[in-house]
Amino acid sequence: MNRVLSRCLLAASIAAITTASAQAATTLRMAHFWPGASGINQDIFEAWADTIEEESGGELRVEMFPSGTLAKPDAIYEAVGNGIADIGATAQGYTAGRFPLSQIVELPGVATNATQGACVLQTLYDDGHLDEEYADTRPLFMFTTGPGGIHTIDTDVQVPSDLEGLRIRRPTAVAGEMLEAMGANPVGMPAPEIYTAMQRGVVDGLSFPWEGLKGFRINELVNYHTEVPFYTLIFVATMSQNSYDRLSPEQQAVIDANSGMKWAENAGAVFDRLDVEGKQEARDAGHTIREIENPLENPDWQAPLELGIESYLTQVEERGLPAREVYEAALAASESCAEDQG
Repeated sequence: MNRVLSRCLLAASIAAITTASAQAATTLRMAHFWPGASGINQDIFEAWADTIEEESGGELRVEMFPSGTLAKPDAIYEAVGNGIADIGATAQGYTAGRFPLSQIVELPGVATNATQGACVLQTLYDDGHLDEEYADTRPLFMFTTGPGGIHTIDTDVQVPSDLEGLRIRRPTAVAGEMLEAMGANPVGMPAPEIYTAMQRGVVDGLSFPWEGLKGFRINELVNYHTEVPFYTLIFVATMSQNSYDRLSPEQQAVIDANSGMKWAENAGAVFDRLDVEGKQEARDAGHTIREIENPLENPDWQAPLELGIESYLTQVEERGLPAREVYEAALAASESCAEDQG
């Protein structure tokens, strides 16, 4: 009987220790707007969270809030700044005018794929060009989509004039200006709202990378795709400075070891893979796909895109910011990042 009692007491002690350990673990709330079942959530954010937990020996855990469940897409960065979320991932363009130098990476011609784009954006941050834009949080890593094209329900867009009068969802104001120069009527809305808006006829199409068509199920609703790489959408995964400061030095070291270029390029690689899958999904559905190579050298597309680049840089300069300096740094980083990929 004593031996049985001893075993029961030992089991109870182990359970108590395990419970106490679980209670001692620090849980970080992470907010983003991608669907929980998406490859972006699973292969970037969940993978990052698993790495954090493993390398911290279980002392750090990340509770994920996808699909804008903790904060709306356009409020995620602010939610991190004010401590509602410990960590957030969002598109800088959802907060119009807040990250003007960062959004230079969105301009056409800066990046040809997501891995390169992530490398360019992270390089600009690492080199100090973007410090002031993120002074109120602690960026973990930055990344981008692959180039975004134009996708419509009923219109075969072959030249910019085919967009005349169409209501096209634009991801950011930067892309919206270029769409307007092409004759479209840009409509702003967060990505999770697109599917319903298209079902209800609020928009005739959208500008999106292939990855987004798959992740947000937009391939179910569109029939025509114009692969004209006229923008790249940028993102940041960032942490509340207060949340970081509350961690132990050892826990901070785990966060630091999983910040910067390594995870930027990991995220870029996921986007590139999903771009391939999204395009193949459209092919398999029998959709019409138009490919416009080198649009900045294409006589039909060159003018509105160059106008968009010049207009944006001028607007940022008028705010007293070194737009062209950062643009040149982005182009230089683009070359360097492309060489690294090669």
